[in-house]
Amino acid sequence: MNINPQIFKSYDIRGVYPTDLNEETIKDITKAIYTFFRKDKPQGELSVVVGHDMRLSSPRLFEVSVNTLREMGAKVIDIGLVSTPTFYFAVFHYGYDCGFQITASHNPKEWNGMKIVKNTDKGLVKIGKTTGMEDIRNIVLSKSFIKPTGVGSIEKKTGILDDEVTNSLKISQNPTIKSFKIVADAANAMGAQYIEAIFQHIPGNLVKMNFELDGSFPSHQPDPLQPENLVGLQKKVIDEKADLGLAPDGDGDRLFFIDEKGQTVPPTIITSMISTELLKNYPGETILVDIRYLLTPKKIIEENKGKMVITKVGHAYITEAMYNTGGIFAGESSSHFFFRDTGNAESQMATILAVLSILSKIGKPFSDATEIYRRSFESGEFNFKVADSLKIMNELKEKYKDGMLNELDGIAISYSNWRFSVRPSNTEPLLRLNVEALEKPVMEQKRDELVKLIKELS
Repeated sequence: MNINPQIFKSYDIRGVYPTDLNEETIKDITKAIYTFFRKDKPQGELSVVVGHDMRLSSPRLFEVSVNTLREMGAKVIDIGLVSTPTFYFAVFHYGYDCGFQITASHNPKEWNGMKIVKNTDKGLVKIGKTTGMEDIRNIVLSKSFIKPTGVGSIEKKTGILDDEVTNSLKISQNPTIKSFKIVADAANAMGAQYIEAIFQHIPGNLVKMNFELDGSFPSHQPDPLQPENLVGLQKKVIDEKADLGLAPDGDGDRLFFIDEKGQTVPPTIITSMISTELLKNYPGETILVDIRYLLTPKKIIEENKGKMVITKVGHAYITEAMYNTGGIFAGESSSHFFFRDTGNAESQMATILAVLSILSKIGKPFSDATEIYRRSFESGEFNFKVADSLKIMNELKEKYKDGMLNELDGIAISYSNWRFSVRPSNTEPLLRLNVEALEKPVMEQKRDELVKLIKELS
C-alpha cells in the first residue's frame, strides 16, 4: 500500500484514518521509526516506549505498532492509554531510548497520528522537520528498513501516572496551595487522566466536565484554541462561582486557563507567572518564548534578571531549542508549557501546580493576578486563506521597512511600542497574523490596519 507523503508534518505524523493511516500503513511507518533510531544505537537493546490516546482507531494502531516493533527486535515498553505529557515523562524519567505516542492531538475524530521522541543526556528531542522527520519519511517511501530479528519483547509498564504526580510535586517543591474551586473541561480526552490524578494530592473542589474518555468527542472537539470550544467551560466557571477553569486539548499537551470572570488567561501571562517564580529560585536562567507574542514575557524576564530566547512556533522546535540552549522553561502562545526538569517536554501537572501556588501566594482573584503580570495587549490570532504567502510577506516587509525585521519564522516586525508576526501555517494553507502593543488602543489600531491590508493583498 502506498503511503501519502503529506502525513509527515513539521512536528509529527498526522493523517485521516483509514485513508492515510491504517493498520497496514502504520506497519511500514513503525519499521521506519525503528530503523531511524537504530542508526543512533546500532548495537544492544533498543527500548521503545509506545502509548496511545482515546481515539477510536488508536487501540488497533497501537496493537499493530507494538507487534511490529517486537518483530523488528525492539524491547517494547507498553504504557497503554496515556496523555502525551505522561508519555514524554515515561521516556525521560525511566531512561528509555525513544518512543512514540499514537495521537492526533486536537484534530477531529477521523484523524490519528504519531508523536515521536528520542532520549538524550540533555533531555528529550522531539522528531520533527529539523530533527529526523524527513529521514523517517524517506525510509518509509524507499522501504529501506533494517532486517527484522524477530527476537524482541514486550513489557507492560504500570504506575506511571502515580510516579508523574510524585515527580511534579517534587520539581514544584511541594508547594503550599490554598483550596480553590476549579472547573475542568477535559472534552472527553486525555487531560482528564492527569487532572484527576493531581487533584487527589492537592486541596480544592474539582468540578468535572466531560471526563469520560470518548474518541468520538460527543461534547465538542478537544481544541481549546477555538473560542467556541470554551463557551461551556466559561459559563460553568461563572455559574459555579469557581476560582478558575482548566481546558486541556485532545492529547493533553496544551492547557488553557480561564479566570473567575470566565475570560481566557493569555498563555503569555502563564509563561510570565511561572518565569517569575523560577527566576527567583534560579537567577540568570534562560526562558524561551515563541515569536508570536514577546512583549509581556520579555519585560517580565528582564525585570527578574533572566535571559530570553525567541523560538519558532511549534512544540517540536521549542523542545529542540531547549535542548540546544539548556533553558529552564519555555512557554508557547498556544499554551504548551515546557520544563527542563521534565526532559524539555510539556508537563501540565507542573504547570497546574505552579499556577495554583502563585495564586495562593498572591491571594487575589485570577483576573487581578493577570493584570499584575500584564505588560502588553494581544490581538489573538487571525488566519487568512491566501494564494501566495511569500508575496504578501514581501509586501508587508516593504510597507513596514522602518521597523526591526526578524525572519526566524515567517516575518516579525517590531517598533518601540508595538510589533506583529505573520507566518505561514505549518499544517494548513493559511497565513497567520498576531499583533501586540504596550497600549490597548495602539494594538487595536494596528490590528485593524494589518487585517485590512492583508485582505486587500489577498
